[in-house]
Amino acid sequence: MNFWETPVGWTILTVAHILAVTVVLLLTIAFIIYGDRKIFAGVQARKGPNVVGPFGLLQSFADLGKFLIKELVIPAGADKAVYLLAPIISVTLALGAWAVMPIAPGWMVSDINVGILYLFAVSSMGVYGIIMGGWASNSKYPFLGSLRSAAQMVSYEVSIGFVIITVILIAGSMNLTDITEAQAGWLINWNMFGGSKEGTLNNLPLILIMFPMGVIFFISGLAETNRPPFDLPEAESELVAGYAVEYGSTPYMLFYLAETANIVLMSGLMAVLFLGGWHAPWPEGYLAAWPAWLASLHGLVFYALKTFFVFFMNAMVRSIVPRYRYDQLMRLGWKVFLPTSLVAVFAVAGWLVYTGLPG
Repeated sequence: MNFWETPVGWTILTVAHILAVTVVLLLTIAFIIYGDRKIFAGVQARKGPNVVGPFGLLQSFADLGKFLIKELVIPAGADKAVYLLAPIISVTLALGAWAVMPIAPGWMVSDINVGILYLFAVSSMGVYGIIMGGWASNSKYPFLGSLRSAAQMVSYEVSIGFVIITVILIAGSMNLTDITEAQAGWLINWNMFGGSKEGTLNNLPLILIMFPMGVIFFISGLAETNRPPFDLPEAESELVAGYAVEYGSTPYMLFYLAETANIVLMSGLMAVLFLGGWHAPWPEGYLAAWPAWLASLHGLVFYALKTFFVFFMNAMVRSIVPRYRYDQLMRLGWKVFLPTSLVAVFAVAGWLVYTGLPG
Protein backbone atom coordinates (compact mmCIF):
# COMPACT_ATOMS: atom_id res chain seq x y z
CA MET A 1 0.00 0.00 0.00
CA ASN A 2 1.18 3.52 -0.82
CA PHE A 3 2.27 5.39 2.34
CA TRP A 4 0.02 8.36 1.52
CA GLU A 5 -3.00 6.04 1.51
CA THR A 6 -2.37 4.88 5.09
CA PRO A 7 -4.06 6.71 8.02
CA VAL A 8 -0.76 8.38 8.98
CA GLY A 9 -0.05 9.51 5.40
CA TRP A 10 -3.60 10.75 4.95
CA THR A 11 -3.36 12.73 8.20
CA ILE A 12 -0.06 14.33 7.13
CA LEU A 13 -1.49 15.29 3.73
CA THR A 14 -4.67 16.72 5.27
CA VAL A 15 -2.78 18.78 7.87
CA ALA A 16 -0.42 20.07 5.15
CA HIS A 17 -3.42 21.00 3.00
CA ILE A 18 -5.08 22.83 5.90
CA LEU A 19 -1.86 24.73 6.68
CA ALA A 20 -1.38 25.67 3.02
CA VAL A 21 -4.93 27.00 2.69
CA THR A 22 -4.67 28.86 6.02
CA VAL A 23 -1.33 30.51 5.19
CA VAL A 24 -2.48 31.58 1.72
CA LEU A 25 -5.75 32.86 3.19
CA LEU A 26 -3.97 34.90 5.89
CA LEU A 27 -1.61 36.44 3.32
CA THR A 28 -4.59 37.21 1.09
CA ILE A 29 -6.39 38.87 4.00
CA ALA A 30 -3.31 41.03 4.69
CA PHE A 31 -3.35 42.40 1.15
CA ILE A 32 -7.17 42.58 1.09
CA ILE A 33 -6.99 44.93 4.10
CA TYR A 34 -4.38 47.00 2.25
CA GLY A 35 -6.58 47.09 -0.86
CA ASP A 36 -9.63 48.06 1.20
CA ARG A 37 -7.77 51.00 2.71
CA LYS A 38 -6.41 52.05 -0.70
CA ILE A 39 -9.89 51.98 -2.28
CA PHE A 40 -11.34 53.96 0.63
CA ALA A 41 -8.52 56.49 0.29
CA GLY A 42 -8.97 56.76 -3.48
CA VAL A 43 -12.67 57.55 -3.14
CA GLN A 44 -11.76 60.31 -0.66
CA ALA A 45 -8.90 61.61 -2.86
CA ARG A 46 -6.26 60.53 -0.33
CA LYS A 47 -3.13 58.41 -0.82
CA GLY A 48 -3.82 55.78 1.81
CA PRO A 49 -1.02 53.51 3.13
CA ASN A 50 2.15 54.42 1.21
CA VAL A 51 5.07 54.36 3.68
CA VAL A 52 5.76 50.80 4.85
CA GLY A 53 7.29 48.87 1.95
CA PRO A 54 6.91 49.67 -1.75
CA PHE A 55 3.59 51.48 -2.32
CA GLY A 56 2.72 50.69 1.32
CA LEU A 57 2.28 46.97 0.57
CA LEU A 58 3.73 45.91 3.93
CA GLN A 59 1.41 48.10 6.01
CA SER A 60 -0.71 45.14 7.19
CA PHE A 61 2.39 43.32 8.42
CA ALA A 62 3.51 46.42 10.33
CA ASP A 63 0.05 46.57 11.94
CA LEU A 64 0.37 42.89 12.85
CA GLY A 65 3.67 43.57 14.62
CA LYS A 66 2.15 46.51 16.47
CA PHE A 67 -0.80 44.43 17.70
CA LEU A 68 1.45 41.56 18.84
CA ILE A 69 3.80 43.70 20.96
CA LYS A 70 1.15 45.91 22.58
CA GLU A 71 0.36 45.21 26.21
CA LEU A 72 -2.71 43.07 26.80
CA VAL A 73 -5.03 44.97 29.15
CA ILE A 74 -8.05 43.10 30.56
CA PRO A 75 -10.75 45.17 32.33
CA ALA A 76 -10.84 44.54 36.07
CA GLY A 77 -14.51 43.50 36.08
CA ALA A 78 -14.29 41.27 33.00
CA ASP A 79 -14.74 37.51 32.97
CA LYS A 80 -11.16 36.83 31.91
CA ALA A 81 -11.66 33.32 30.52
CA VAL A 82 -14.66 34.26 28.35
CA TYR A 83 -13.03 37.60 27.45
CA LEU A 84 -10.02 35.82 25.93
CA LEU A 85 -12.00 32.90 24.50
CA ALA A 86 -14.40 35.08 22.48
CA PRO A 87 -11.94 36.33 19.81
CA ILE A 88 -10.39 32.86 19.51
CA ILE A 89 -13.82 31.35 18.79
CA SER A 90 -14.57 34.08 16.24
CA VAL A 91 -11.35 33.64 14.26
CA THR A 92 -11.45 29.82 14.44
CA LEU A 93 -14.95 29.69 12.98
CA ALA A 94 -14.14 32.33 10.36
CA LEU A 95 -11.13 30.38 9.09
CA GLY A 96 -12.81 26.98 9.54
CA ALA A 97 -15.56 27.91 7.10
CA TRP A 98 -12.98 27.79 4.29
CA ALA A 99 -12.63 24.01 4.71
CA VAL A 100 -15.39 23.33 2.16
CA MET A 101 -14.77 26.20 -0.26
CA PRO A 102 -13.93 24.94 -3.79
CA ILE A 103 -11.02 27.24 -4.60
CA ALA A 104 -9.99 25.35 -7.76
CA PRO A 105 -10.47 21.84 -9.21
CA GLY A 106 -9.14 19.49 -6.52
CA TRP A 107 -8.12 22.40 -4.27
CA MET A 108 -10.33 22.12 -1.20
CA VAL A 109 -9.76 20.69 2.25
CA SER A 110 -13.02 18.69 2.40
CA ASP A 111 -15.38 18.04 -0.51
CA ILE A 112 -18.49 17.08 1.48
CA ASN A 113 -21.97 16.62 0.02
CA VAL A 114 -23.55 19.04 2.49
CA GLY A 115 -21.06 21.87 2.12
CA ILE A 116 -23.85 24.46 2.18
CA LEU A 117 -25.15 23.12 5.53
CA TYR A 118 -21.62 23.16 6.95
CA LEU A 119 -21.24 26.83 6.00
CA PHE A 120 -24.63 27.62 7.55
CA ALA A 121 -23.64 25.89 10.79
CA VAL A 122 -20.25 27.55 11.08
CA SER A 123 -21.47 31.05 10.15
CA SER A 124 -24.40 30.76 12.59
CA MET A 125 -22.02 29.90 15.43
CA GLY A 126 -19.85 32.92 14.62
CA VAL A 127 -22.25 35.18 16.49
CA TYR A 128 -21.35 33.41 19.76
CA GLY A 129 -17.87 34.90 19.73
CA ILE A 130 -19.31 38.41 19.39
CA ILE A 131 -21.93 37.89 22.12
CA MET A 132 -19.35 36.39 24.47
CA GLY A 133 -16.97 39.29 23.82
CA GLY A 134 -19.68 41.87 24.51
CA TRP A 135 -20.92 40.16 27.66
CA ALA A 136 -17.51 39.29 29.14
CA SER A 137 -16.33 42.93 28.90
CA ASN A 138 -18.72 43.84 31.75
CA SER A 139 -19.63 47.13 30.07
CA LYS A 140 -22.92 48.33 28.63
CA TYR A 141 -21.62 49.62 25.27
CA PRO A 142 -20.02 46.31 24.25
CA PHE A 143 -23.08 44.38 25.45
CA LEU A 144 -25.46 46.56 23.42
CA GLY A 145 -23.18 46.20 20.39
CA SER A 146 -23.10 42.41 20.69
CA LEU A 147 -26.89 42.19 20.99
CA ARG A 148 -27.27 44.37 17.91
CA SER A 149 -24.87 42.15 16.04
CA ALA A 150 -26.73 38.99 17.03
CA ALA A 151 -30.09 40.40 15.89
CA GLN A 152 -28.59 41.67 12.64
CA MET A 153 -26.82 38.42 11.75
CA VAL A 154 -29.88 36.27 12.51
CA SER A 155 -32.13 38.58 10.49
CA TYR A 156 -30.04 38.45 7.33
CA GLU A 157 -29.13 34.76 7.62
CA VAL A 158 -32.80 33.99 6.95
CA SER A 159 -32.86 35.81 3.60
CA ILE A 160 -29.41 34.42 2.69
CA GLY A 161 -30.78 30.94 3.37
CA PHE A 162 -33.73 31.37 1.00
CA VAL A 163 -31.47 32.84 -1.69
CA ILE A 164 -29.15 29.84 -1.43
CA ILE A 165 -32.15 27.49 -1.72
CA THR A 166 -32.83 28.92 -5.19
CA VAL A 167 -29.25 28.02 -6.18
CA ILE A 168 -29.62 24.52 -4.70
CA LEU A 169 -32.84 23.99 -6.71
CA ILE A 170 -31.13 24.95 -9.98
CA ALA A 171 -27.97 22.92 -9.32
CA GLY A 172 -29.78 19.97 -7.74
CA SER A 173 -27.08 19.58 -5.07
CA MET A 174 -25.79 21.03 -1.80
CA ASN A 175 -22.23 20.14 -2.74
CA LEU A 176 -20.32 23.33 -3.57
CA THR A 177 -18.22 21.53 -6.20
CA ASP A 178 -21.36 20.27 -7.96
CA ILE A 179 -22.84 23.79 -7.84
CA THR A 180 -19.66 25.12 -9.46
CA GLU A 181 -19.56 22.40 -12.14
CA ALA A 182 -23.21 23.05 -13.00
CA GLN A 183 -22.21 26.57 -14.14
CA ALA A 184 -19.64 25.45 -16.74
CA GLY A 185 -19.94 26.97 -20.20
CA TRP A 186 -20.66 30.53 -21.21
CA LEU A 187 -21.36 33.44 -18.90
CA ILE A 188 -25.09 32.90 -19.50
CA ASN A 189 -24.74 29.51 -17.74
CA TRP A 190 -23.84 31.14 -14.42
CA ASN A 191 -26.56 31.11 -11.77
CA MET A 192 -26.60 34.91 -11.75
CA PHE A 193 -27.99 34.72 -15.29
CA GLY A 194 -30.44 31.87 -14.82
CA GLY A 195 -28.11 28.87 -14.53
CA SER A 196 -28.89 27.24 -17.88
CA LYS A 197 -27.14 23.93 -18.50
CA GLU A 198 -24.02 24.04 -20.69
CA GLY A 199 -24.89 24.38 -24.38
CA THR A 200 -28.53 25.32 -23.70
CA LEU A 201 -30.62 28.32 -22.72
CA ASN A 202 -33.27 26.29 -20.87
CA ASN A 203 -33.28 28.47 -17.74
CA LEU A 204 -32.82 31.85 -19.41
CA PRO A 205 -36.15 33.25 -18.07
CA LEU A 206 -34.84 32.66 -14.53
CA ILE A 207 -32.45 35.59 -15.02
CA LEU A 208 -35.39 37.77 -13.95
CA ILE A 209 -35.30 36.01 -10.57
CA MET A 210 -31.69 34.98 -10.10
CA PHE A 211 -30.08 38.35 -10.88
CA PRO A 212 -32.07 40.07 -8.08
CA MET A 213 -31.25 37.10 -5.84
CA GLY A 214 -27.55 37.70 -6.49
CA VAL A 215 -27.98 41.35 -5.52
CA ILE A 216 -29.88 40.39 -2.35
CA PHE A 217 -27.14 37.89 -1.46
CA PHE A 218 -24.47 40.57 -1.92
CA ILE A 219 -26.30 43.12 0.25
CA SER A 220 -27.19 40.51 2.89
CA GLY A 221 -23.51 39.52 2.97
CA LEU A 222 -22.66 43.11 3.92
CA ALA A 223 -25.13 42.99 6.80
CA GLU A 224 -24.05 39.49 7.85
CA THR A 225 -20.42 40.62 8.21
CA ASN A 226 -21.27 43.96 9.91
CA ARG A 227 -19.84 45.77 6.91
CA PRO A 228 -20.69 49.42 6.12
CA PRO A 229 -23.32 50.68 5.50
CA PHE A 230 -24.64 48.05 7.95
CA ASP A 231 -21.95 48.36 10.64
CA LEU A 232 -24.50 49.24 13.32
CA PRO A 233 -22.98 46.96 16.01
CA GLU A 234 -19.94 49.27 16.05
CA ALA A 235 -21.52 52.59 15.14
CA GLU A 236 -18.95 55.07 16.44
CA SER A 237 -21.48 57.83 17.08
CA GLU A 238 -23.58 55.60 19.36
CA LEU A 239 -21.59 52.65 20.73
CA VAL A 240 -17.95 53.82 20.35
CA ALA A 241 -16.66 50.54 18.85
CA GLY A 242 -19.49 48.15 19.72
CA TYR A 243 -18.60 44.73 21.09
CA ALA A 244 -14.86 45.46 20.76
CA VAL A 245 -14.80 48.60 22.95
CA GLU A 246 -12.84 46.95 25.77
CA TYR A 247 -10.51 44.99 23.50
CA GLY A 248 -6.98 45.92 22.46
CA SER A 249 -3.74 44.27 21.43
CA THR A 250 -3.91 40.71 20.05
CA PRO A 251 -7.55 39.91 21.02
CA TYR A 252 -8.75 42.96 19.07
CA MET A 253 -6.61 41.89 16.13
CA LEU A 254 -8.26 38.45 16.21
CA PHE A 255 -11.73 40.03 16.07
CA TYR A 256 -10.63 42.17 13.13
CA LEU A 257 -9.07 39.15 11.41
CA ALA A 258 -12.30 37.16 11.86
CA GLU A 259 -14.39 39.99 10.41
CA THR A 260 -12.13 40.37 7.37
CA ALA A 261 -11.98 36.58 6.83
CA ASN A 262 -15.79 36.51 6.84
CA ILE A 263 -15.91 39.35 4.30
CA VAL A 264 -13.56 37.46 1.98
CA LEU A 265 -15.60 34.28 2.59
CA MET A 266 -18.84 35.99 1.52
CA SER A 267 -17.08 37.35 -1.58
CA GLY A 268 -15.76 33.88 -2.43
CA LEU A 269 -19.14 32.28 -1.73
CA MET A 270 -20.87 34.68 -4.10
CA ALA A 271 -18.30 33.75 -6.76
CA VAL A 272 -19.14 30.06 -6.23
CA LEU A 273 -22.93 30.35 -6.01
CA PHE A 274 -23.61 32.99 -8.67
CA LEU A 275 -20.52 33.72 -10.78
CA GLY A 276 -19.41 30.26 -11.90
CA GLY A 277 -16.74 29.63 -9.27
CA TRP A 278 -13.47 28.61 -10.92
CA HIS A 279 -14.96 28.51 -14.43
CA ALA A 280 -14.06 31.04 -17.12
CA PRO A 281 -16.99 32.85 -18.82
CA TRP A 282 -16.51 30.70 -21.93
CA PRO A 283 -16.33 26.91 -22.67
CA GLU A 284 -13.14 25.33 -21.35
CA GLY A 285 -12.70 22.35 -23.64
CA TYR A 286 -9.07 23.32 -24.17
CA LEU A 287 -8.30 22.34 -20.54
CA ALA A 288 -8.57 18.64 -21.43
CA ALA A 289 -5.15 18.84 -23.12
CA TRP A 290 -3.53 20.67 -20.18
CA PRO A 291 -1.73 19.00 -17.24
CA ALA A 292 -3.97 18.67 -14.16
CA TRP A 293 -1.93 21.16 -12.09
CA LEU A 294 -2.10 23.79 -14.85
CA ALA A 295 -5.86 23.32 -15.27
CA SER A 296 -6.25 23.76 -11.49
CA LEU A 297 -4.12 26.92 -11.60
CA HIS A 298 -6.34 28.22 -14.43
CA GLY A 299 -9.36 27.70 -12.19
CA LEU A 300 -7.64 29.31 -9.21
CA VAL A 301 -6.90 32.47 -11.22
CA PHE A 302 -10.53 32.86 -12.30
CA TYR A 303 -11.85 32.14 -8.80
CA ALA A 304 -9.48 34.73 -7.32
CA LEU A 305 -10.44 37.34 -9.95
CA LYS A 306 -14.14 36.88 -9.21
CA THR A 307 -13.61 36.98 -5.45
CA PHE A 308 -11.55 40.18 -5.73
CA PHE A 309 -14.19 41.72 -8.01
CA VAL A 310 -16.94 41.06 -5.45
CA PHE A 311 -14.69 42.43 -2.70
CA PHE A 312 -13.99 45.54 -4.80
CA MET A 313 -17.75 46.14 -5.06
CA ASN A 314 -17.95 45.57 -1.31
CA ALA A 315 -15.24 48.17 -0.69
CA MET A 316 -16.92 50.69 -3.01
CA VAL A 317 -20.21 50.32 -1.12
CA ARG A 318 -18.33 50.91 2.13
CA SER A 319 -16.75 54.05 0.69
CA ILE A 320 -19.84 55.59 -0.90
CA VAL A 321 -23.07 54.55 0.85
CA PRO A 322 -23.97 56.31 4.13
CA ARG A 323 -24.75 54.23 7.22
CA TYR A 324 -28.33 53.01 7.71
CA ARG A 325 -30.29 53.60 10.87
CA TYR A 326 -30.95 50.42 12.84
CA ASP A 327 -34.70 50.44 12.15
CA GLN A 328 -34.00 50.84 8.40
CA LEU A 329 -31.60 47.92 8.56
CA MET A 330 -34.10 45.58 10.21
CA ARG A 331 -36.96 46.72 7.97
CA LEU A 332 -34.90 45.98 4.87
CA GLY A 333 -34.12 42.48 6.13
CA TRP A 334 -37.55 41.42 7.38
CA LYS A 335 -39.96 43.38 5.15
CA VAL A 336 -38.09 43.43 1.82
CA PHE A 337 -35.45 40.71 1.51
CA LEU A 338 -37.27 37.94 3.39
CA PRO A 339 -40.58 38.02 1.44
CA THR A 340 -38.77 38.64 -1.88
CA SER A 341 -36.44 35.66 -1.42
CA LEU A 342 -39.32 33.45 -0.24
CA VAL A 343 -41.33 34.26 -3.37
CA ALA A 344 -38.22 33.57 -5.46
CA VAL A 345 -37.92 30.06 -3.98
CA PHE A 346 -41.49 29.23 -5.02
CA ALA A 347 -40.97 30.81 -8.44
CA VAL A 348 -37.78 28.85 -9.19
CA ALA A 349 -39.30 25.60 -7.90
CA GLY A 350 -42.43 26.20 -10.00
CA TRP A 351 -40.36 26.87 -13.12
CA LEU A 352 -38.31 23.70 -12.67
CA VAL A 353 -41.44 21.60 -12.14
CA TYR A 354 -43.24 23.23 -15.07
CA THR A 355 -40.38 22.70 -17.53
CA GLY A 356 -39.66 19.19 -16.28
CA LEU A 357 -35.99 19.91 -15.70
CA PRO A 358 -34.04 17.73 -13.27
CA GLY A 359 -32.51 20.84 -11.70
